[in-house]
Amino acid sequence: MLAYEAEAFDPAPIAFDSLSLDARLLHGIRDLGWPETRPVQSGVIPLALAGEDVIACAETGTGKTAAFLVPILQRFLREGPTRTPATRALILAPTRELAVQIEDQVQGLTYHTTVSSVAVFGGVPMTQQEQALKANVDIVVATPGRLMDHMRHNAVSFESLEVLVLDEADRMLDMGFWPDVQRILAALPAKRQTLLFSATMPAEVLKLTKEFLHHPKYVQVGRRGGPAQTITHAVQTVPASEKVQWLARWLRQEATGPVLVFCRTKIGADRVASRLSGMGIRTVALHADRTQQQRMAAVEGFRTGTYPVMVATDVAARGLDIDGIAHVVNFEVPDTPEAYVHRVGRTGRAESTGSALTLAAPEELRALRALEKAVGVQLQ
Repeated sequence: MLAYEAEAFDPAPIAFDSLSLDARLLHGIRDLGWPETRPVQSGVIPLALAGEDVIACAETGTGKTAAFLVPILQRFLREGPTRTPATRALILAPTRELAVQIEDQVQGLTYHTTVSSVAVFGGVPMTQQEQALKANVDIVVATPGRLMDHMRHNAVSFESLEVLVLDEADRMLDMGFWPDVQRILAALPAKRQTLLFSATMPAEVLKLTKEFLHHPKYVQVGRRGGPAQTITHAVQTVPASEKVQWLARWLRQEATGPVLVFCRTKIGADRVASRLSGMGIRTVALHADRTQQQRMAAVEGFRTGTYPVMVATDVAARGLDIDGIAHVVNFEVPDTPEAYVHRVGRTGRAESTGSALTLAAPEELRALRALEKAVGVQLQ
């Protein structure tokens, strides 16, 4: 395993006004209500502004998106527009939900500028995306699979690319996207700045960084590979056949806010959501078999409180950036430590508190104890 010395570890906040940012970018930052940086931003932004390649390890909900967008936008505004339109930054994300959320933040930060962008993901027609790509928008936010589709149609040029961002790199590896990522990297200019962000940093990711980062600086926020300290962890032993009934009682009697329930399979998520709905609990399911319109409606319904409970699979919920999720429930014991860390990272975000509850059938207790040891968290 490669070893990196942390250039910054839980760095202190910095006032955005003190970073010598372009006035137009600062205007957008003020519009978003950000007076100062959060730890991952404090560590990454100065390094990225200096042109360094960066590896940043921080849990979701810690402000990683702004950590790469602010230096990218500052670079473009400082350099000014290119003579002819050109795509200058590529941001790769594992899921369409995360791509949309990144694009939303791009739009907020660039409101007072002329910087252009597009989100490229599957589940929707390619035509509008292709038009934006052929127009050489400044920033492309994309999922690997859909971007590969456009590249096969010669709809995008990266000849003038200056910055590459890999967001949620560990999850792209877990989800099997790495072959597409490597094909995309092979089509990019070798001379570029690369920023890699990940909630966990398994050995496989660190080894792969040797292929495409140049003398990177390493920023670590929080305990490496573990969940945020703002999350409380609990376990309830309950037979598999009684889990839905137990969960329904808990939702009615003890849940204090929005609840995100994780199931291993799409069929399982549909079944649990349907049974909870049948018991009068407003619940929506989120998984990869839903259309993009259904997925967006589910996320918006959960965000607005129309559905206080969302039942999701790991793939579908990856990258969900919804503030205020009070509880995460593992309907089954997660298969891997990384899955547990990613799941519970949906709560306890932005230094707020949250709770994680795992429902374990008697036959799952051995796996639960192994998970405790691997994650370093005692489940009570």
